[in-house]
Amino acid sequence: MTLVASLALLGIELIIPGIGISGNIRSTLDQIDFHDTLMTGMLSFLLFAGAMHVNLADLKARRFAIGSMATAGLLLSTALIGGGSWLIFQTVGVSVPFIYCLLFGALISPTDPIAVLGILKTVSVPTTLKAKIAGESLFNDGVAVVVFVILLSLASDNGHATTASGIAILFLQEAVGGVVLGLITGAVAFVAMRSIDEYVLEVLISLALVTVTYSIAINLHTSGPIAVVVAGLLIGNYGKEHAMSEVTHDHLNKFWELIDEVLNAVLFLLIGLEVLALSFSAPILVAALLAIPLTLMARLISVALPISLLELRRSFTKGAIPILTWGGLRGGISVALVLSLPDTPWKDTLVTVCYVIVVFSIIVQGLTISPLIKKLLPENPSLNEDTKSI
Repeated sequence: MTLVASLALLGIELIIPGIGISGNIRSTLDQIDFHDTLMTGMLSFLLFAGAMHVNLADLKARRFAIGSMATAGLLLSTALIGGGSWLIFQTVGVSVPFIYCLLFGALISPTDPIAVLGILKTVSVPTTLKAKIAGESLFNDGVAVVVFVILLSLASDNGHATTASGIAILFLQEAVGGVVLGLITGAVAFVAMRSIDEYVLEVLISLALVTVTYSIAINLHTSGPIAVVVAGLLIGNYGKEHAMSEVTHDHLNKFWELIDEVLNAVLFLLIGLEVLALSFSAPILVAALLAIPLTLMARLISVALPISLLELRRSFTKGAIPILTWGGLRGGISVALVLSLPDTPWKDTLVTVCYVIVVFSIIVQGLTISPLIKKLLPENPSLNEDTKSI
């Protein structure tokens, strides 16, 4: 709706030059740091709300599929999109260095957990497949941020990660450090919740858990998204069973569902308005349109390869590959990362291409994933599939 309204404003300005409505909105948007607003503000709450509703037992049972897609699959997608986008930019006559094409691959590869989890609320899918989709979307954005930071360090040539040992240390600091931090802060919150039985205080403890965990992660230079997801999984599973009453659990769920809905509305409002801040040109628009099938093809390969290898030992839900491919929506995380790029001659090009892909993903893929699932899966899919499925 916001995107349509933004395009309508641009249309009005073409008909009535000088009206200045979009200019006023654009000046307001310039005062909002989208990257800081999402990455150091909204994202922590959105990820925690999503992780709280994910069944940890389902994730454990499908850890190999989720882990391979969130790591090896994401790295493969980054390489494919990076190389393919470099060829596209060369073809249309737009000069973008290869390292920045790889950066673009890293920021556009992760599926957006906010968009994906929102879609899962509206469609009926088997438990096994739902766990794969939700688990991958929660973890691959954290891995993508780590890869993005490493590539940005290489592009900036600041010496922090220009060696193999430097890259390894940075990866351990970001990824493993995020897991450890999430376990520690989640455990502290768990003990605090278990010691009392007052839902108002326990809701406040969950809020403190999110803000403190993310703040510590930023200061320790570990992955805040991974830390918050781990803490959310801990509270949403072990906390629900051993640290809170049914009344507290009900209030906690309703509170975080409300937070999730409100922040989602704000996030997609900002994404829709961002079109007013873009600068389009014919070569860049052609590059963006060519990048859409490239991104989908890279997603298909990065999903199909790990699943095909694992399928030699385990069974998967029928239609898993096309559903995981088409359901891999891009969203606010990609927009936030591309806006965090340093001011270079190539930033505006990458921002525009990223935005076109995100809008296509949310509107086209988002509105058609439900019919695709209904077509590929039985009308009443079993929620208790073969336990051998990953």
